[in-house]
Amino acid sequence: MSRQFSQVDKNFPGKNAKQLLERRHKAVPKGVSYGIPTFAEKAEGALVTDVDGNTFIDFVGAIGTINVGHGHPKVKEALHKQVDRFIHTGFNVVMYESYVALCERLAAIAPGNFDKKVLLLNSGAEAVENAVKIARKYTKRQGIISFTRGFHGRTLMTMTMTSKVKPYKFEFGPFAPEVYKAPYPYAYRRPEGLTEEAYEDYIISEFKNFLNNEVAPETVAAVVMEPIQGEGGFIVPGKRFVQEVYNVCKENGILFVSDEIQAGFARTGRYFGIEHFDVEPDLITVSKSLGAGVPISGVIGRAEIMDESNPGELGGTYSGSPLGCEAALAVLDIIEEEGLNERSDVLGEIVRARFEKLSESYDVIGDIRGLGSMCAVELVKDRVKKEPNKELTQKVVQEANKRGLLLLSAGVYGNVLRFLMPIVITDEQLEEGLQIVEESLAASVQQLVNV
Repeated sequence: MSRQFSQVDKNFPGKNAKQLLERRHKAVPKGVSYGIPTFAEKAEGALVTDVDGNTFIDFVGAIGTINVGHGHPKVKEALHKQVDRFIHTGFNVVMYESYVALCERLAAIAPGNFDKKVLLLNSGAEAVENAVKIARKYTKRQGIISFTRGFHGRTLMTMTMTSKVKPYKFEFGPFAPEVYKAPYPYAYRRPEGLTEEAYEDYIISEFKNFLNNEVAPETVAAVVMEPIQGEGGFIVPGKRFVQEVYNVCKENGILFVSDEIQAGFARTGRYFGIEHFDVEPDLITVSKSLGAGVPISGVIGRAEIMDESNPGELGGTYSGSPLGCEAALAVLDIIEEEGLNERSDVLGEIVRARFEKLSESYDVIGDIRGLGSMCAVELVKDRVKKEPNKELTQKVVQEANKRGLLLLSAGVYGNVLRFLMPIVITDEQLEEGLQIVEESLAASVQQLVNV
C-alpha cells in the first residue's frame, strides 16, 4: 500500500532519536515507560512527526487526551491570547473569569437535572482523589468501592483503587485503607454456557452480595465506576448492571461517581460515557481530552455535595490554571461546532466493521467492542479457549510503529489493541491507519507461525 500520510525510514529510530534516547536513559528513571523509541518534533491533527522526519498516524492520542487533535487552531489561539494577558495568579489568590466560565459550562452539559458545582484541578488522578475526599466529607463515611480491572491513577489512593498489579502497584504498598473492589462484568469472558442476560443477572447478584460479604453499605461513601473501562481493556458493562449499581447506591446513601477521565468529551459519542446508561451520577471526574494536551481536570457534582467542604479544604497551587481553562473552553466549542460526538460514532462504526470483516480471516480476533470511537480488539490464541495472546498483541503494536502508526495495547492480560485516534482524523488518514493495523496483524501472525 502506498503511504500518503505515514512515512518511516527503514533505519528507524533515526540518528537524532538515538542520541536523545541515550540522554533520556541517563537522565530519566527507567520506571517512566515509553511506547515508541523516538521523540516528537511537531504534531498536527492526527499526525505526529519525529525529530528525524518520520511521520506517524496517531491511533493513541496521548492515551485519549487529544480528541480534538494535536494543535487545534482554536486551542492554540486561546492559549496565545491567555499567555499575553497572564500565565498564572492562583485561583485561590487572585481569581480569573475563565475558571468560572469553565465550571458553568461543565455543569451545564453534565447529566442530571439538578444544581451542580465544579472543582478544577490538574490531573485525572487528582480529580479521583478529590472525588473521594468530597464523598467522604459529605457522607461522613470512609469506604470506597471500585471495580476489578479498573484504573484510576498512580497516587496512593488511586493506585489502591486500581486493579492491575504490574506495573502499577507491585512493591509500592502498603496501600490506602477502606478501599474495596467489586466484580465488574466482562461479557466476553463469561462462564461457558451462560447467556449474556444470565451473566448480567449473575454479576448484579454478586455486586449485591458484595455489600453483605465484604463491606457494610452504611460504611461506604462512594462507588467509583468507569462507564467503559480504559486500561482494563475497553470493557463495556451492560446497561442494566450500571443501573442496578446506581439504584443500590441510591437505596443506601452511597454516592455514585463516574470516572470519565478517558471516556469523556466525545470519545464514546457523548460528552460523558455515562450518558449511554441513563443514570445521573452524584459526582463526575474529568480530565485528559478536556484540555487538548494542557493539564487540567475537575470534579463535577451535585451542589449540596460539593458545598459540604469548607474554604481551603479543596484546591491547589495550579488547580484550574488559566491556560488549562482557556484550552478547555476552546475544546468544548470545538466539540459542539465540529460535531465531534456524531463524528465519534461514525469512526467507531468504521473501525468495528473493519475488524468484523477481518475476523473472518483471523481466528486470533476474539472480541471487538467499544462505544463510539473508544474501540478495542481482543486477541486470543484460539476462539474456543480464549487464551489471551499477549505475544501477538505486542508484535502487532511493534509492527504498526515501524510502519508509521502509533498504537498501544491495554487489558489486564496485555492482549487488547485499543484505538484512541483523534476524533478529527480524516477518512483518508483513518483508512491508512487501519490498513497498517491489518498489515501488522498479518505480518505478526506469520512471524509466530514461522517461529
